[in-house]
Amino acid sequence: MATPEFRSPEEFRTVMDRIFTMMSEDAEMGPKLHAADVPQRFAFPDVDLVVHIRATRGGEPGNLTWVWSDDVEWEPSVRMEMSSETANRYFQGKESIALAIARRRIKTSGDLKAALALIPITKPIYEAFTAVVAAEFPHLRV
Repeated sequence: MATPEFRSPEEFRTVMDRIFTMMSEDAEMGPKLHAADVPQRFAFPDVDLVVHIRATRGGEPGNLTWVWSDDVEWEPSVRMEMSSETANRYFQGKESIALAIARRRIKTSGDLKAALALIPITKPIYEAFTAVVAAEFPHLRV
């Protein structure tokens, strides 16, 4: 079977926006991610995209905010770099972060302990995202 691939950087961004929205709006996950308040920068070199994510601040809607640019007014406490394929596998529950870091499929810097603490909070996204992939992006199923 061929490796699932995003059709374009735009498709990757659309899918990731969907994941971040689901996490932010989830009644359990959203408030926990907001309370953890771990600003992160994710780079996806194969699609030439970078996104910064942080907890919302006073007056901003939702629990999380993200910007697809390095032009942000906050400093990430965690930086991760991975391929779009690794991100897709992770959000479908098929990629262990710890193993991916050990195998250098994910390069990290900063407060890795804080980032790893978010994993149990975000686990419910795997099932939700896998359902979205099955319904809307079947070519991405892993």
